[in-house]
Amino acid sequence: MSGCGCGCGCETSQTNQTIETSATDSRDYLVAGMTCQPCATRVSAAVTAVPGITGVTVDLAAGRITVTGAASDGDIRSAVTDAGYQISTS
Repeated sequence: MSGCGCGCGCETSQTNQTIETSATDSRDYLVAGMTCQPCATRVSAAVTAVPGITGVTVDLAAGRITVTGAASDGDIRSAVTDAGYQISTS
């Protein structure tokens, strides 16, 4: 069986991805639908593009992201939903 079901054509894998520069404020979120590495990369890129974000850690197996930076909760949520995923506070 191949693919995660999100339509990206990948092989399902569970890895962690971290993009960090400096820490100020850290928050955790659950991301529904993030099932493969391309999904994790898409979510990470969307959140990293939010002004004020200094780091994003993705735990694919747990479906969780940890966001570091001074961006608003609303901006983070919008970035994830605009990327095609559902987000909630963990």
